[in-house]
Amino acid sequence: MTTTTTATTTATTPPTTPFFDETRAQLARLGLPGADPSAGEGSGKTFDDGCHFRIEVPTVNSVQAAQTLLSESSRRGFSINRITETRGMYRHTAREIADYVALGREYGAEILMSVGPRASYDTGGSVQTPEGVRIGYRLRGQEQIVRAVEDVKRGLELGVRGFVVYDEGLLWVLNRLRTAGDLPEDIHLKVSAHCGHGNAASAQMLEMLGADSFNPVRDLTLPMIAALRQAVSIPLDCHVDNPRMSGGFVRTYEAPEFVRVAAPIYLKTGNSALEGHGVSPSLSQLDDILRQVEIVTEFLGRHHPEARQSPVGARLTPVGP
Repeated sequence: MTTTTTATTTATTPPTTPFFDETRAQLARLGLPGADPSAGEGSGKTFDDGCHFRIEVPTVNSVQAAQTLLSESSRRGFSINRITETRGMYRHTAREIADYVALGREYGAEILMSVGPRASYDTGGSVQTPEGVRIGYRLRGQEQIVRAVEDVKRGLELGVRGFVVYDEGLLWVLNRLRTAGDLPEDIHLKVSAHCGHGNAASAQMLEMLGADSFNPVRDLTLPMIAALRQAVSIPLDCHVDNPRMSGGFVRTYEAPEFVRVAAPIYLKTGNSALEGHGVSPSLSQLDDILRQVEIVTEFLGRHHPEARQSPVGARLTPVGP
C-alpha cells in the first residue's frame, strides 16, 4: 500500500457569498476547503513519476476488448494507462482473469477489476426499484462482505493487484486486512463513482478508509473538482465522457482543465460510445472508444502541452512531492 497524507490546503479565493463564515472556518480547521475554490487555481501535484495525468478506459468487460484497445492504441500512437473491468470478477473464468493480467504486463497497462458480488446481482429486490436504486452497488448482508473478500482473494491468486470497490464498508475491511498483512501491501483500492460521492468531505473520508484513488460522481463542475483536490492527496478518477444511461455528456474541452485543477488524475474516457454500464463493447463501439481516447489525447497536447502523461508501465503509485 502506498502511504499518502491528507491535503490541508484550504481555498484561497473568497467564497462568492459573505454568508456562513463561521462554518467555513470550522471546515478549514478540518483540512477541508471552505468553499468550492476558483477553477483558476492549479493543483500543483503530480504522480510520483512527475507526470500529471493518465488515461483510463472503463467498462472493458472482455479480454477481447482489452486486447483490441491496448494493441490498437499502441499501433495508432497513443497510450492507455489503465483498463477497468466493471462486470465483476466472479463473472469471469480464471483463464479470462489471467489473460487480463497477462495483457496488462504485455502493454504496461494497469488492470483494475471489479469486486463481483454487489447489489445488482443479489437476490434483494430493492435495488431494482426507483427508490432502492439509490443504494447503488453496495453490499446487502455480511455474507456478501465475506464473498466480496473471497472475490478479491481469487483475483489476487490470478495476479490482479487493482480492485474497484463499490461499498465503503468493504473498502474499510480490505484496507484493514491489507494493514494487518492478510492482503498484499501493494494492492490498489479504487472507489467507484457508483458509490455516489461528490464532495471534499466524502473524498477525505474515503482516503482515510484506505482508498488509493477516488472516482467522484460524473457531473461535478470544475470548482467542485478543484475542492476535491484540495481535500485529498490520492489521485482522482474523473469522467471526460459518459454512456447515455448516466448522462451521455462529452467534456473533451474540459479535459485540459481537469488536469490543471486536479492532477494527479486519471481521465476516464471512451464510455460515450456505450449505452450503459456493465456491458461488453462491440467491435464498432471499441473503434469509437479508441477514437475518443485519441481525441482527448490530442486536446491535451493542443491546449495543455505542459501536462505530461505517465508512460505505460508506470506503477500504481499516487502522488509525488
